[in-house]
Amino acid sequence: MRKLVITGALGHIGSRLIHNLRPSEFDEVLMVDDLSTQRYSSLFRLPDGVPYRFVEADITSADLGALFREASVVIHLAAIANAAGSFDIQEQVEQVNYEGAVRVAHACIAASAKMIFLSTTSIYGTQEETVDEDCSPEQLKPQSPYAKSKMRAEQELQALGDKRGLRYVTCRFGTIYGTSPGMRFHTAVNKFVWQASVGQPITVWRTALHQKRPYLELGDAVRALRFIIANDRFDNRIYNVVTDNVTVNDIVQTIREFVPDLRIEFVDSRIMNQLSYTVLVDKFRSLGFGFEGELREGIRETVMLLRGARAAARSAA
Repeated sequence: MRKLVITGALGHIGSRLIHNLRPSEFDEVLMVDDLSTQRYSSLFRLPDGVPYRFVEADITSADLGALFREASVVIHLAAIANAAGSFDIQEQVEQVNYEGAVRVAHACIAASAKMIFLSTTSIYGTQEETVDEDCSPEQLKPQSPYAKSKMRAEQELQALGDKRGLRYVTCRFGTIYGTSPGMRFHTAVNKFVWQASVGQPITVWRTALHQKRPYLELGDAVRALRFIIANDRFDNRIYNVVTDNVTVNDIVQTIREFVPDLRIEFVDSRIMNQLSYTVLVDKFRSLGFGFEGELREGIRETVMLLRGARAAARSAA
């Protein structure tokens, strides 16, 4: 039986993924989400012919053994992903992102299921110009409780792979941008597009305007997950998955093409720093994966979506 389980299935990444599955790929697609963000709309208009099943459950307390029974692959997307906001809820972030991931890993071992774990390029904290998966421990300096919890989970999965035979792959995703039924607007590109589209000033961390950081187009993210499954790339290794390494100024100037009157307001943040680096993806490309996303197109698509929503709201009024 080919059973796919997706935790956090209704979120920003998960909702795009479940809407891109095709009939005959799996005998069952079990979508698990705790609905804490109320994204019921992610379940609307799912593709016909795909054997979906939805279960409302919290990965920190649910009977994962029962949910994962007969699973072939588990894509673990469930997480608290707001880096800036994670300072105020550190215990909850640790419980969900670290302890939850460990529970999922143990359940995968019990079910003989393979696991895709989503980590983050936010765990890098380097003064070097470039960084890759084989960097020194000194270059792994998470800047937030969110990033720290992901790094701890990475380390625990490695131990479970060595000692308990867990088959997994860790993907360090860049900051996501792009549209999905369950999209959020708390991270850089999408947040900036939202602010510009509704006439608000773009709020930029004071030190960040010319810092280069890694970003991942949502279509590339979904293609990467599907690529790993299709090619059985559960080799217990870590891969960076990044479409673009660009500065905040690059993002702002691209948005300005579509929203010429945008304004910038500089703000302070607890995780501001002077770090600027490029995350290399040669290792993932060497497997045969090709990145297809493009920052300008992702921004254009998001602007058009938001403008359409505003126009519909005005018409309804």
